[in-house]
This record gives sequence, C-alpha cells and structure tokens, in this order.
Amino acid sequence: MKAFCLALLAAIALQAQALQLTDDRGVTVTLDKSPQRIVSLLPSLTETVCELGQCQRLVGVDRYSNFPAQVRALPQVGGGIDPNIEAVLALKPDVVLMATSSRAAQRLEALGLKVVALEPRTAADALRVMTKLGTLLEVADAQRIWRNIDAGVSAAAQSLPPAAKKLRVYYEVSNGGYAAGTRSFIGETMQRLGVQNIVTADLGPFPRINPEYVVRANPDLIMIGARNAAGLQTRPGWAGLRALREQRICIFTPEESDVLVRPGPRMAEAARLMAGCIAAKGLGGTR
Repeated sequence: MKAFCLALLAAIALQAQALQLTDDRGVTVTLDKSPQRIVSLLPSLTETVCELGQCQRLVGVDRYSNFPAQVRALPQVGGGIDPNIEAVLALKPDVVLMATSSRAAQRLEALGLKVVALEPRTAADALRVMTKLGTLLEVADAQRIWRNIDAGVSAAAQSLPPAAKKLRVYYEVSNGGYAAGTRSFIGETMQRLGVQNIVTADLGPFPRINPEYVVRANPDLIMIGARNAAGLQTRPGWAGLRALREQRICIFTPEESDVLVRPGPRMAEAARLMAGCIAAKGLGGTR
C-alpha cells in the first residue's frame, strides 16, 4: 500500500510539472517539461524565441529565419509550409514550432513529434504568441518585453506631425499584389501612425489587390519591398498614379522588408521604418 501511495504521489508530481499549451489550431499539446531542443519553422516564431532569451534552445530553423544573426548558423530544414520531414526528424526536437498554414503538422505528429502551431496576423496575436511561448519556455517576463515593443510603436507614432493623418497609403506586402489590409498587423501599425490605408477592412488582412483598385484609390504614398518593386510604371494605369508621378514611393531593402512583414519582436523597428518613410516621402522630404 505504501509503495502504491508513493507511486501515486510521484505520478501526481510528474503531472504537475508537465506543460500544457493550446495552440492556434485548438490542439492541446502536453510536454513533460519545457523543451530544450526546438525546431522553428516560422521566422517570427524564431525571433520571438530569441527575444525571450532562449535562442540556445533552437536546433534548426526554416530557410527564411535569418535573425538574429546567430540563427544563420543553424541547420535549415526547408520552407515553413513544406519542410524536409527527414531533416526535422534528424534533429530530434522536443517540439516543432510552425505556422497553422503549414501542411506538415499532421505528418510530424504521426511520426511522434510534438507540434505547436502559432501564426500571428495581428498585434494582439503577436502578444498572445509571445505570451504562449513565454509559458512554453518558462520565461516570466514576456509581458514586459511586449510592453517595450508597444512603447516603441507609440514613440514612432508620436514622431510624426498631424499632417500625416491626411496621407492615403498603399502597402504591398509580396509579389502578386498581396497588400496589407487594415486588419493585419501592418495595417494596425499604419493606423497607429495616423495614416489612412486605402485597403478596406472588408477585404481581409492580406488580400490580393487588382491593380485597378489601386488606380481608383490613387494613394498619396506607396510602400513596397525591393523584391516586388520592378515594373511599377508598367502596371495597368499605374503610370498616372499621384504617388509615382511625385515619386512618393518607399522601396524597402530585403532586410527592411523582413522587419516589416514579421509580427514579432521587431514591430517597433518596423513602425520606425514606416514613420521614416512617411516623414521623408509622404510629407515632402527625400529618402
């Protein structure tokens, strides 16, 4: 009887130490302890792990995870949507962090791996993800880190004059005309900076926009990454856009674009980049 009681107490203690986390699929993931070997298949998750001071736990990343610099030395296991399953298995991770849109979650789970799927699309999502990863990694100050990020976005907004509120802006996120809608984290940052997004909320967070939509809206300022900026003048009707005629266009470098399109620890830096664009181009300066 005594042995039974001891075994029961040990089982209860073990259960108390276990970590439980419900991911963005609604799946509850249980781990015996905080994971020490992590594969991250989404750059924003990679950056968040490192911002929480736990970069040393990463043993592999997707091909797009390139910040902070130390993660570039880690084994790459392909794309986040379609990773190399064998390469992930070979790293023997305690947990795999990935986007909900990835097709690999069920395959990895069928092979016995723990998967936590998290995909932030808004600022509230980014806070929630940071908090969940703080729980997973047993880091207590995730909320403090987020408050610093939020304060940085506010400071960027306060750096702009009231005249910025008159600007109507188009932000193109990726090739194929995918834009930042008002319900995306980028659109939310634009709103906090005080400018008007020409992409309306009903179109969703990251809608694919017809070139004619932009022509009809005729924005004052265009933000776009260098990877997508070739041939803007040749898009149907774009040669007559006010922003192109007056050279009110910010073309962000690939490194800047990485900052801007990742909802995570560098959102304050993203706000500063956008504020700099608005001040330089939208309000009549040079960039």
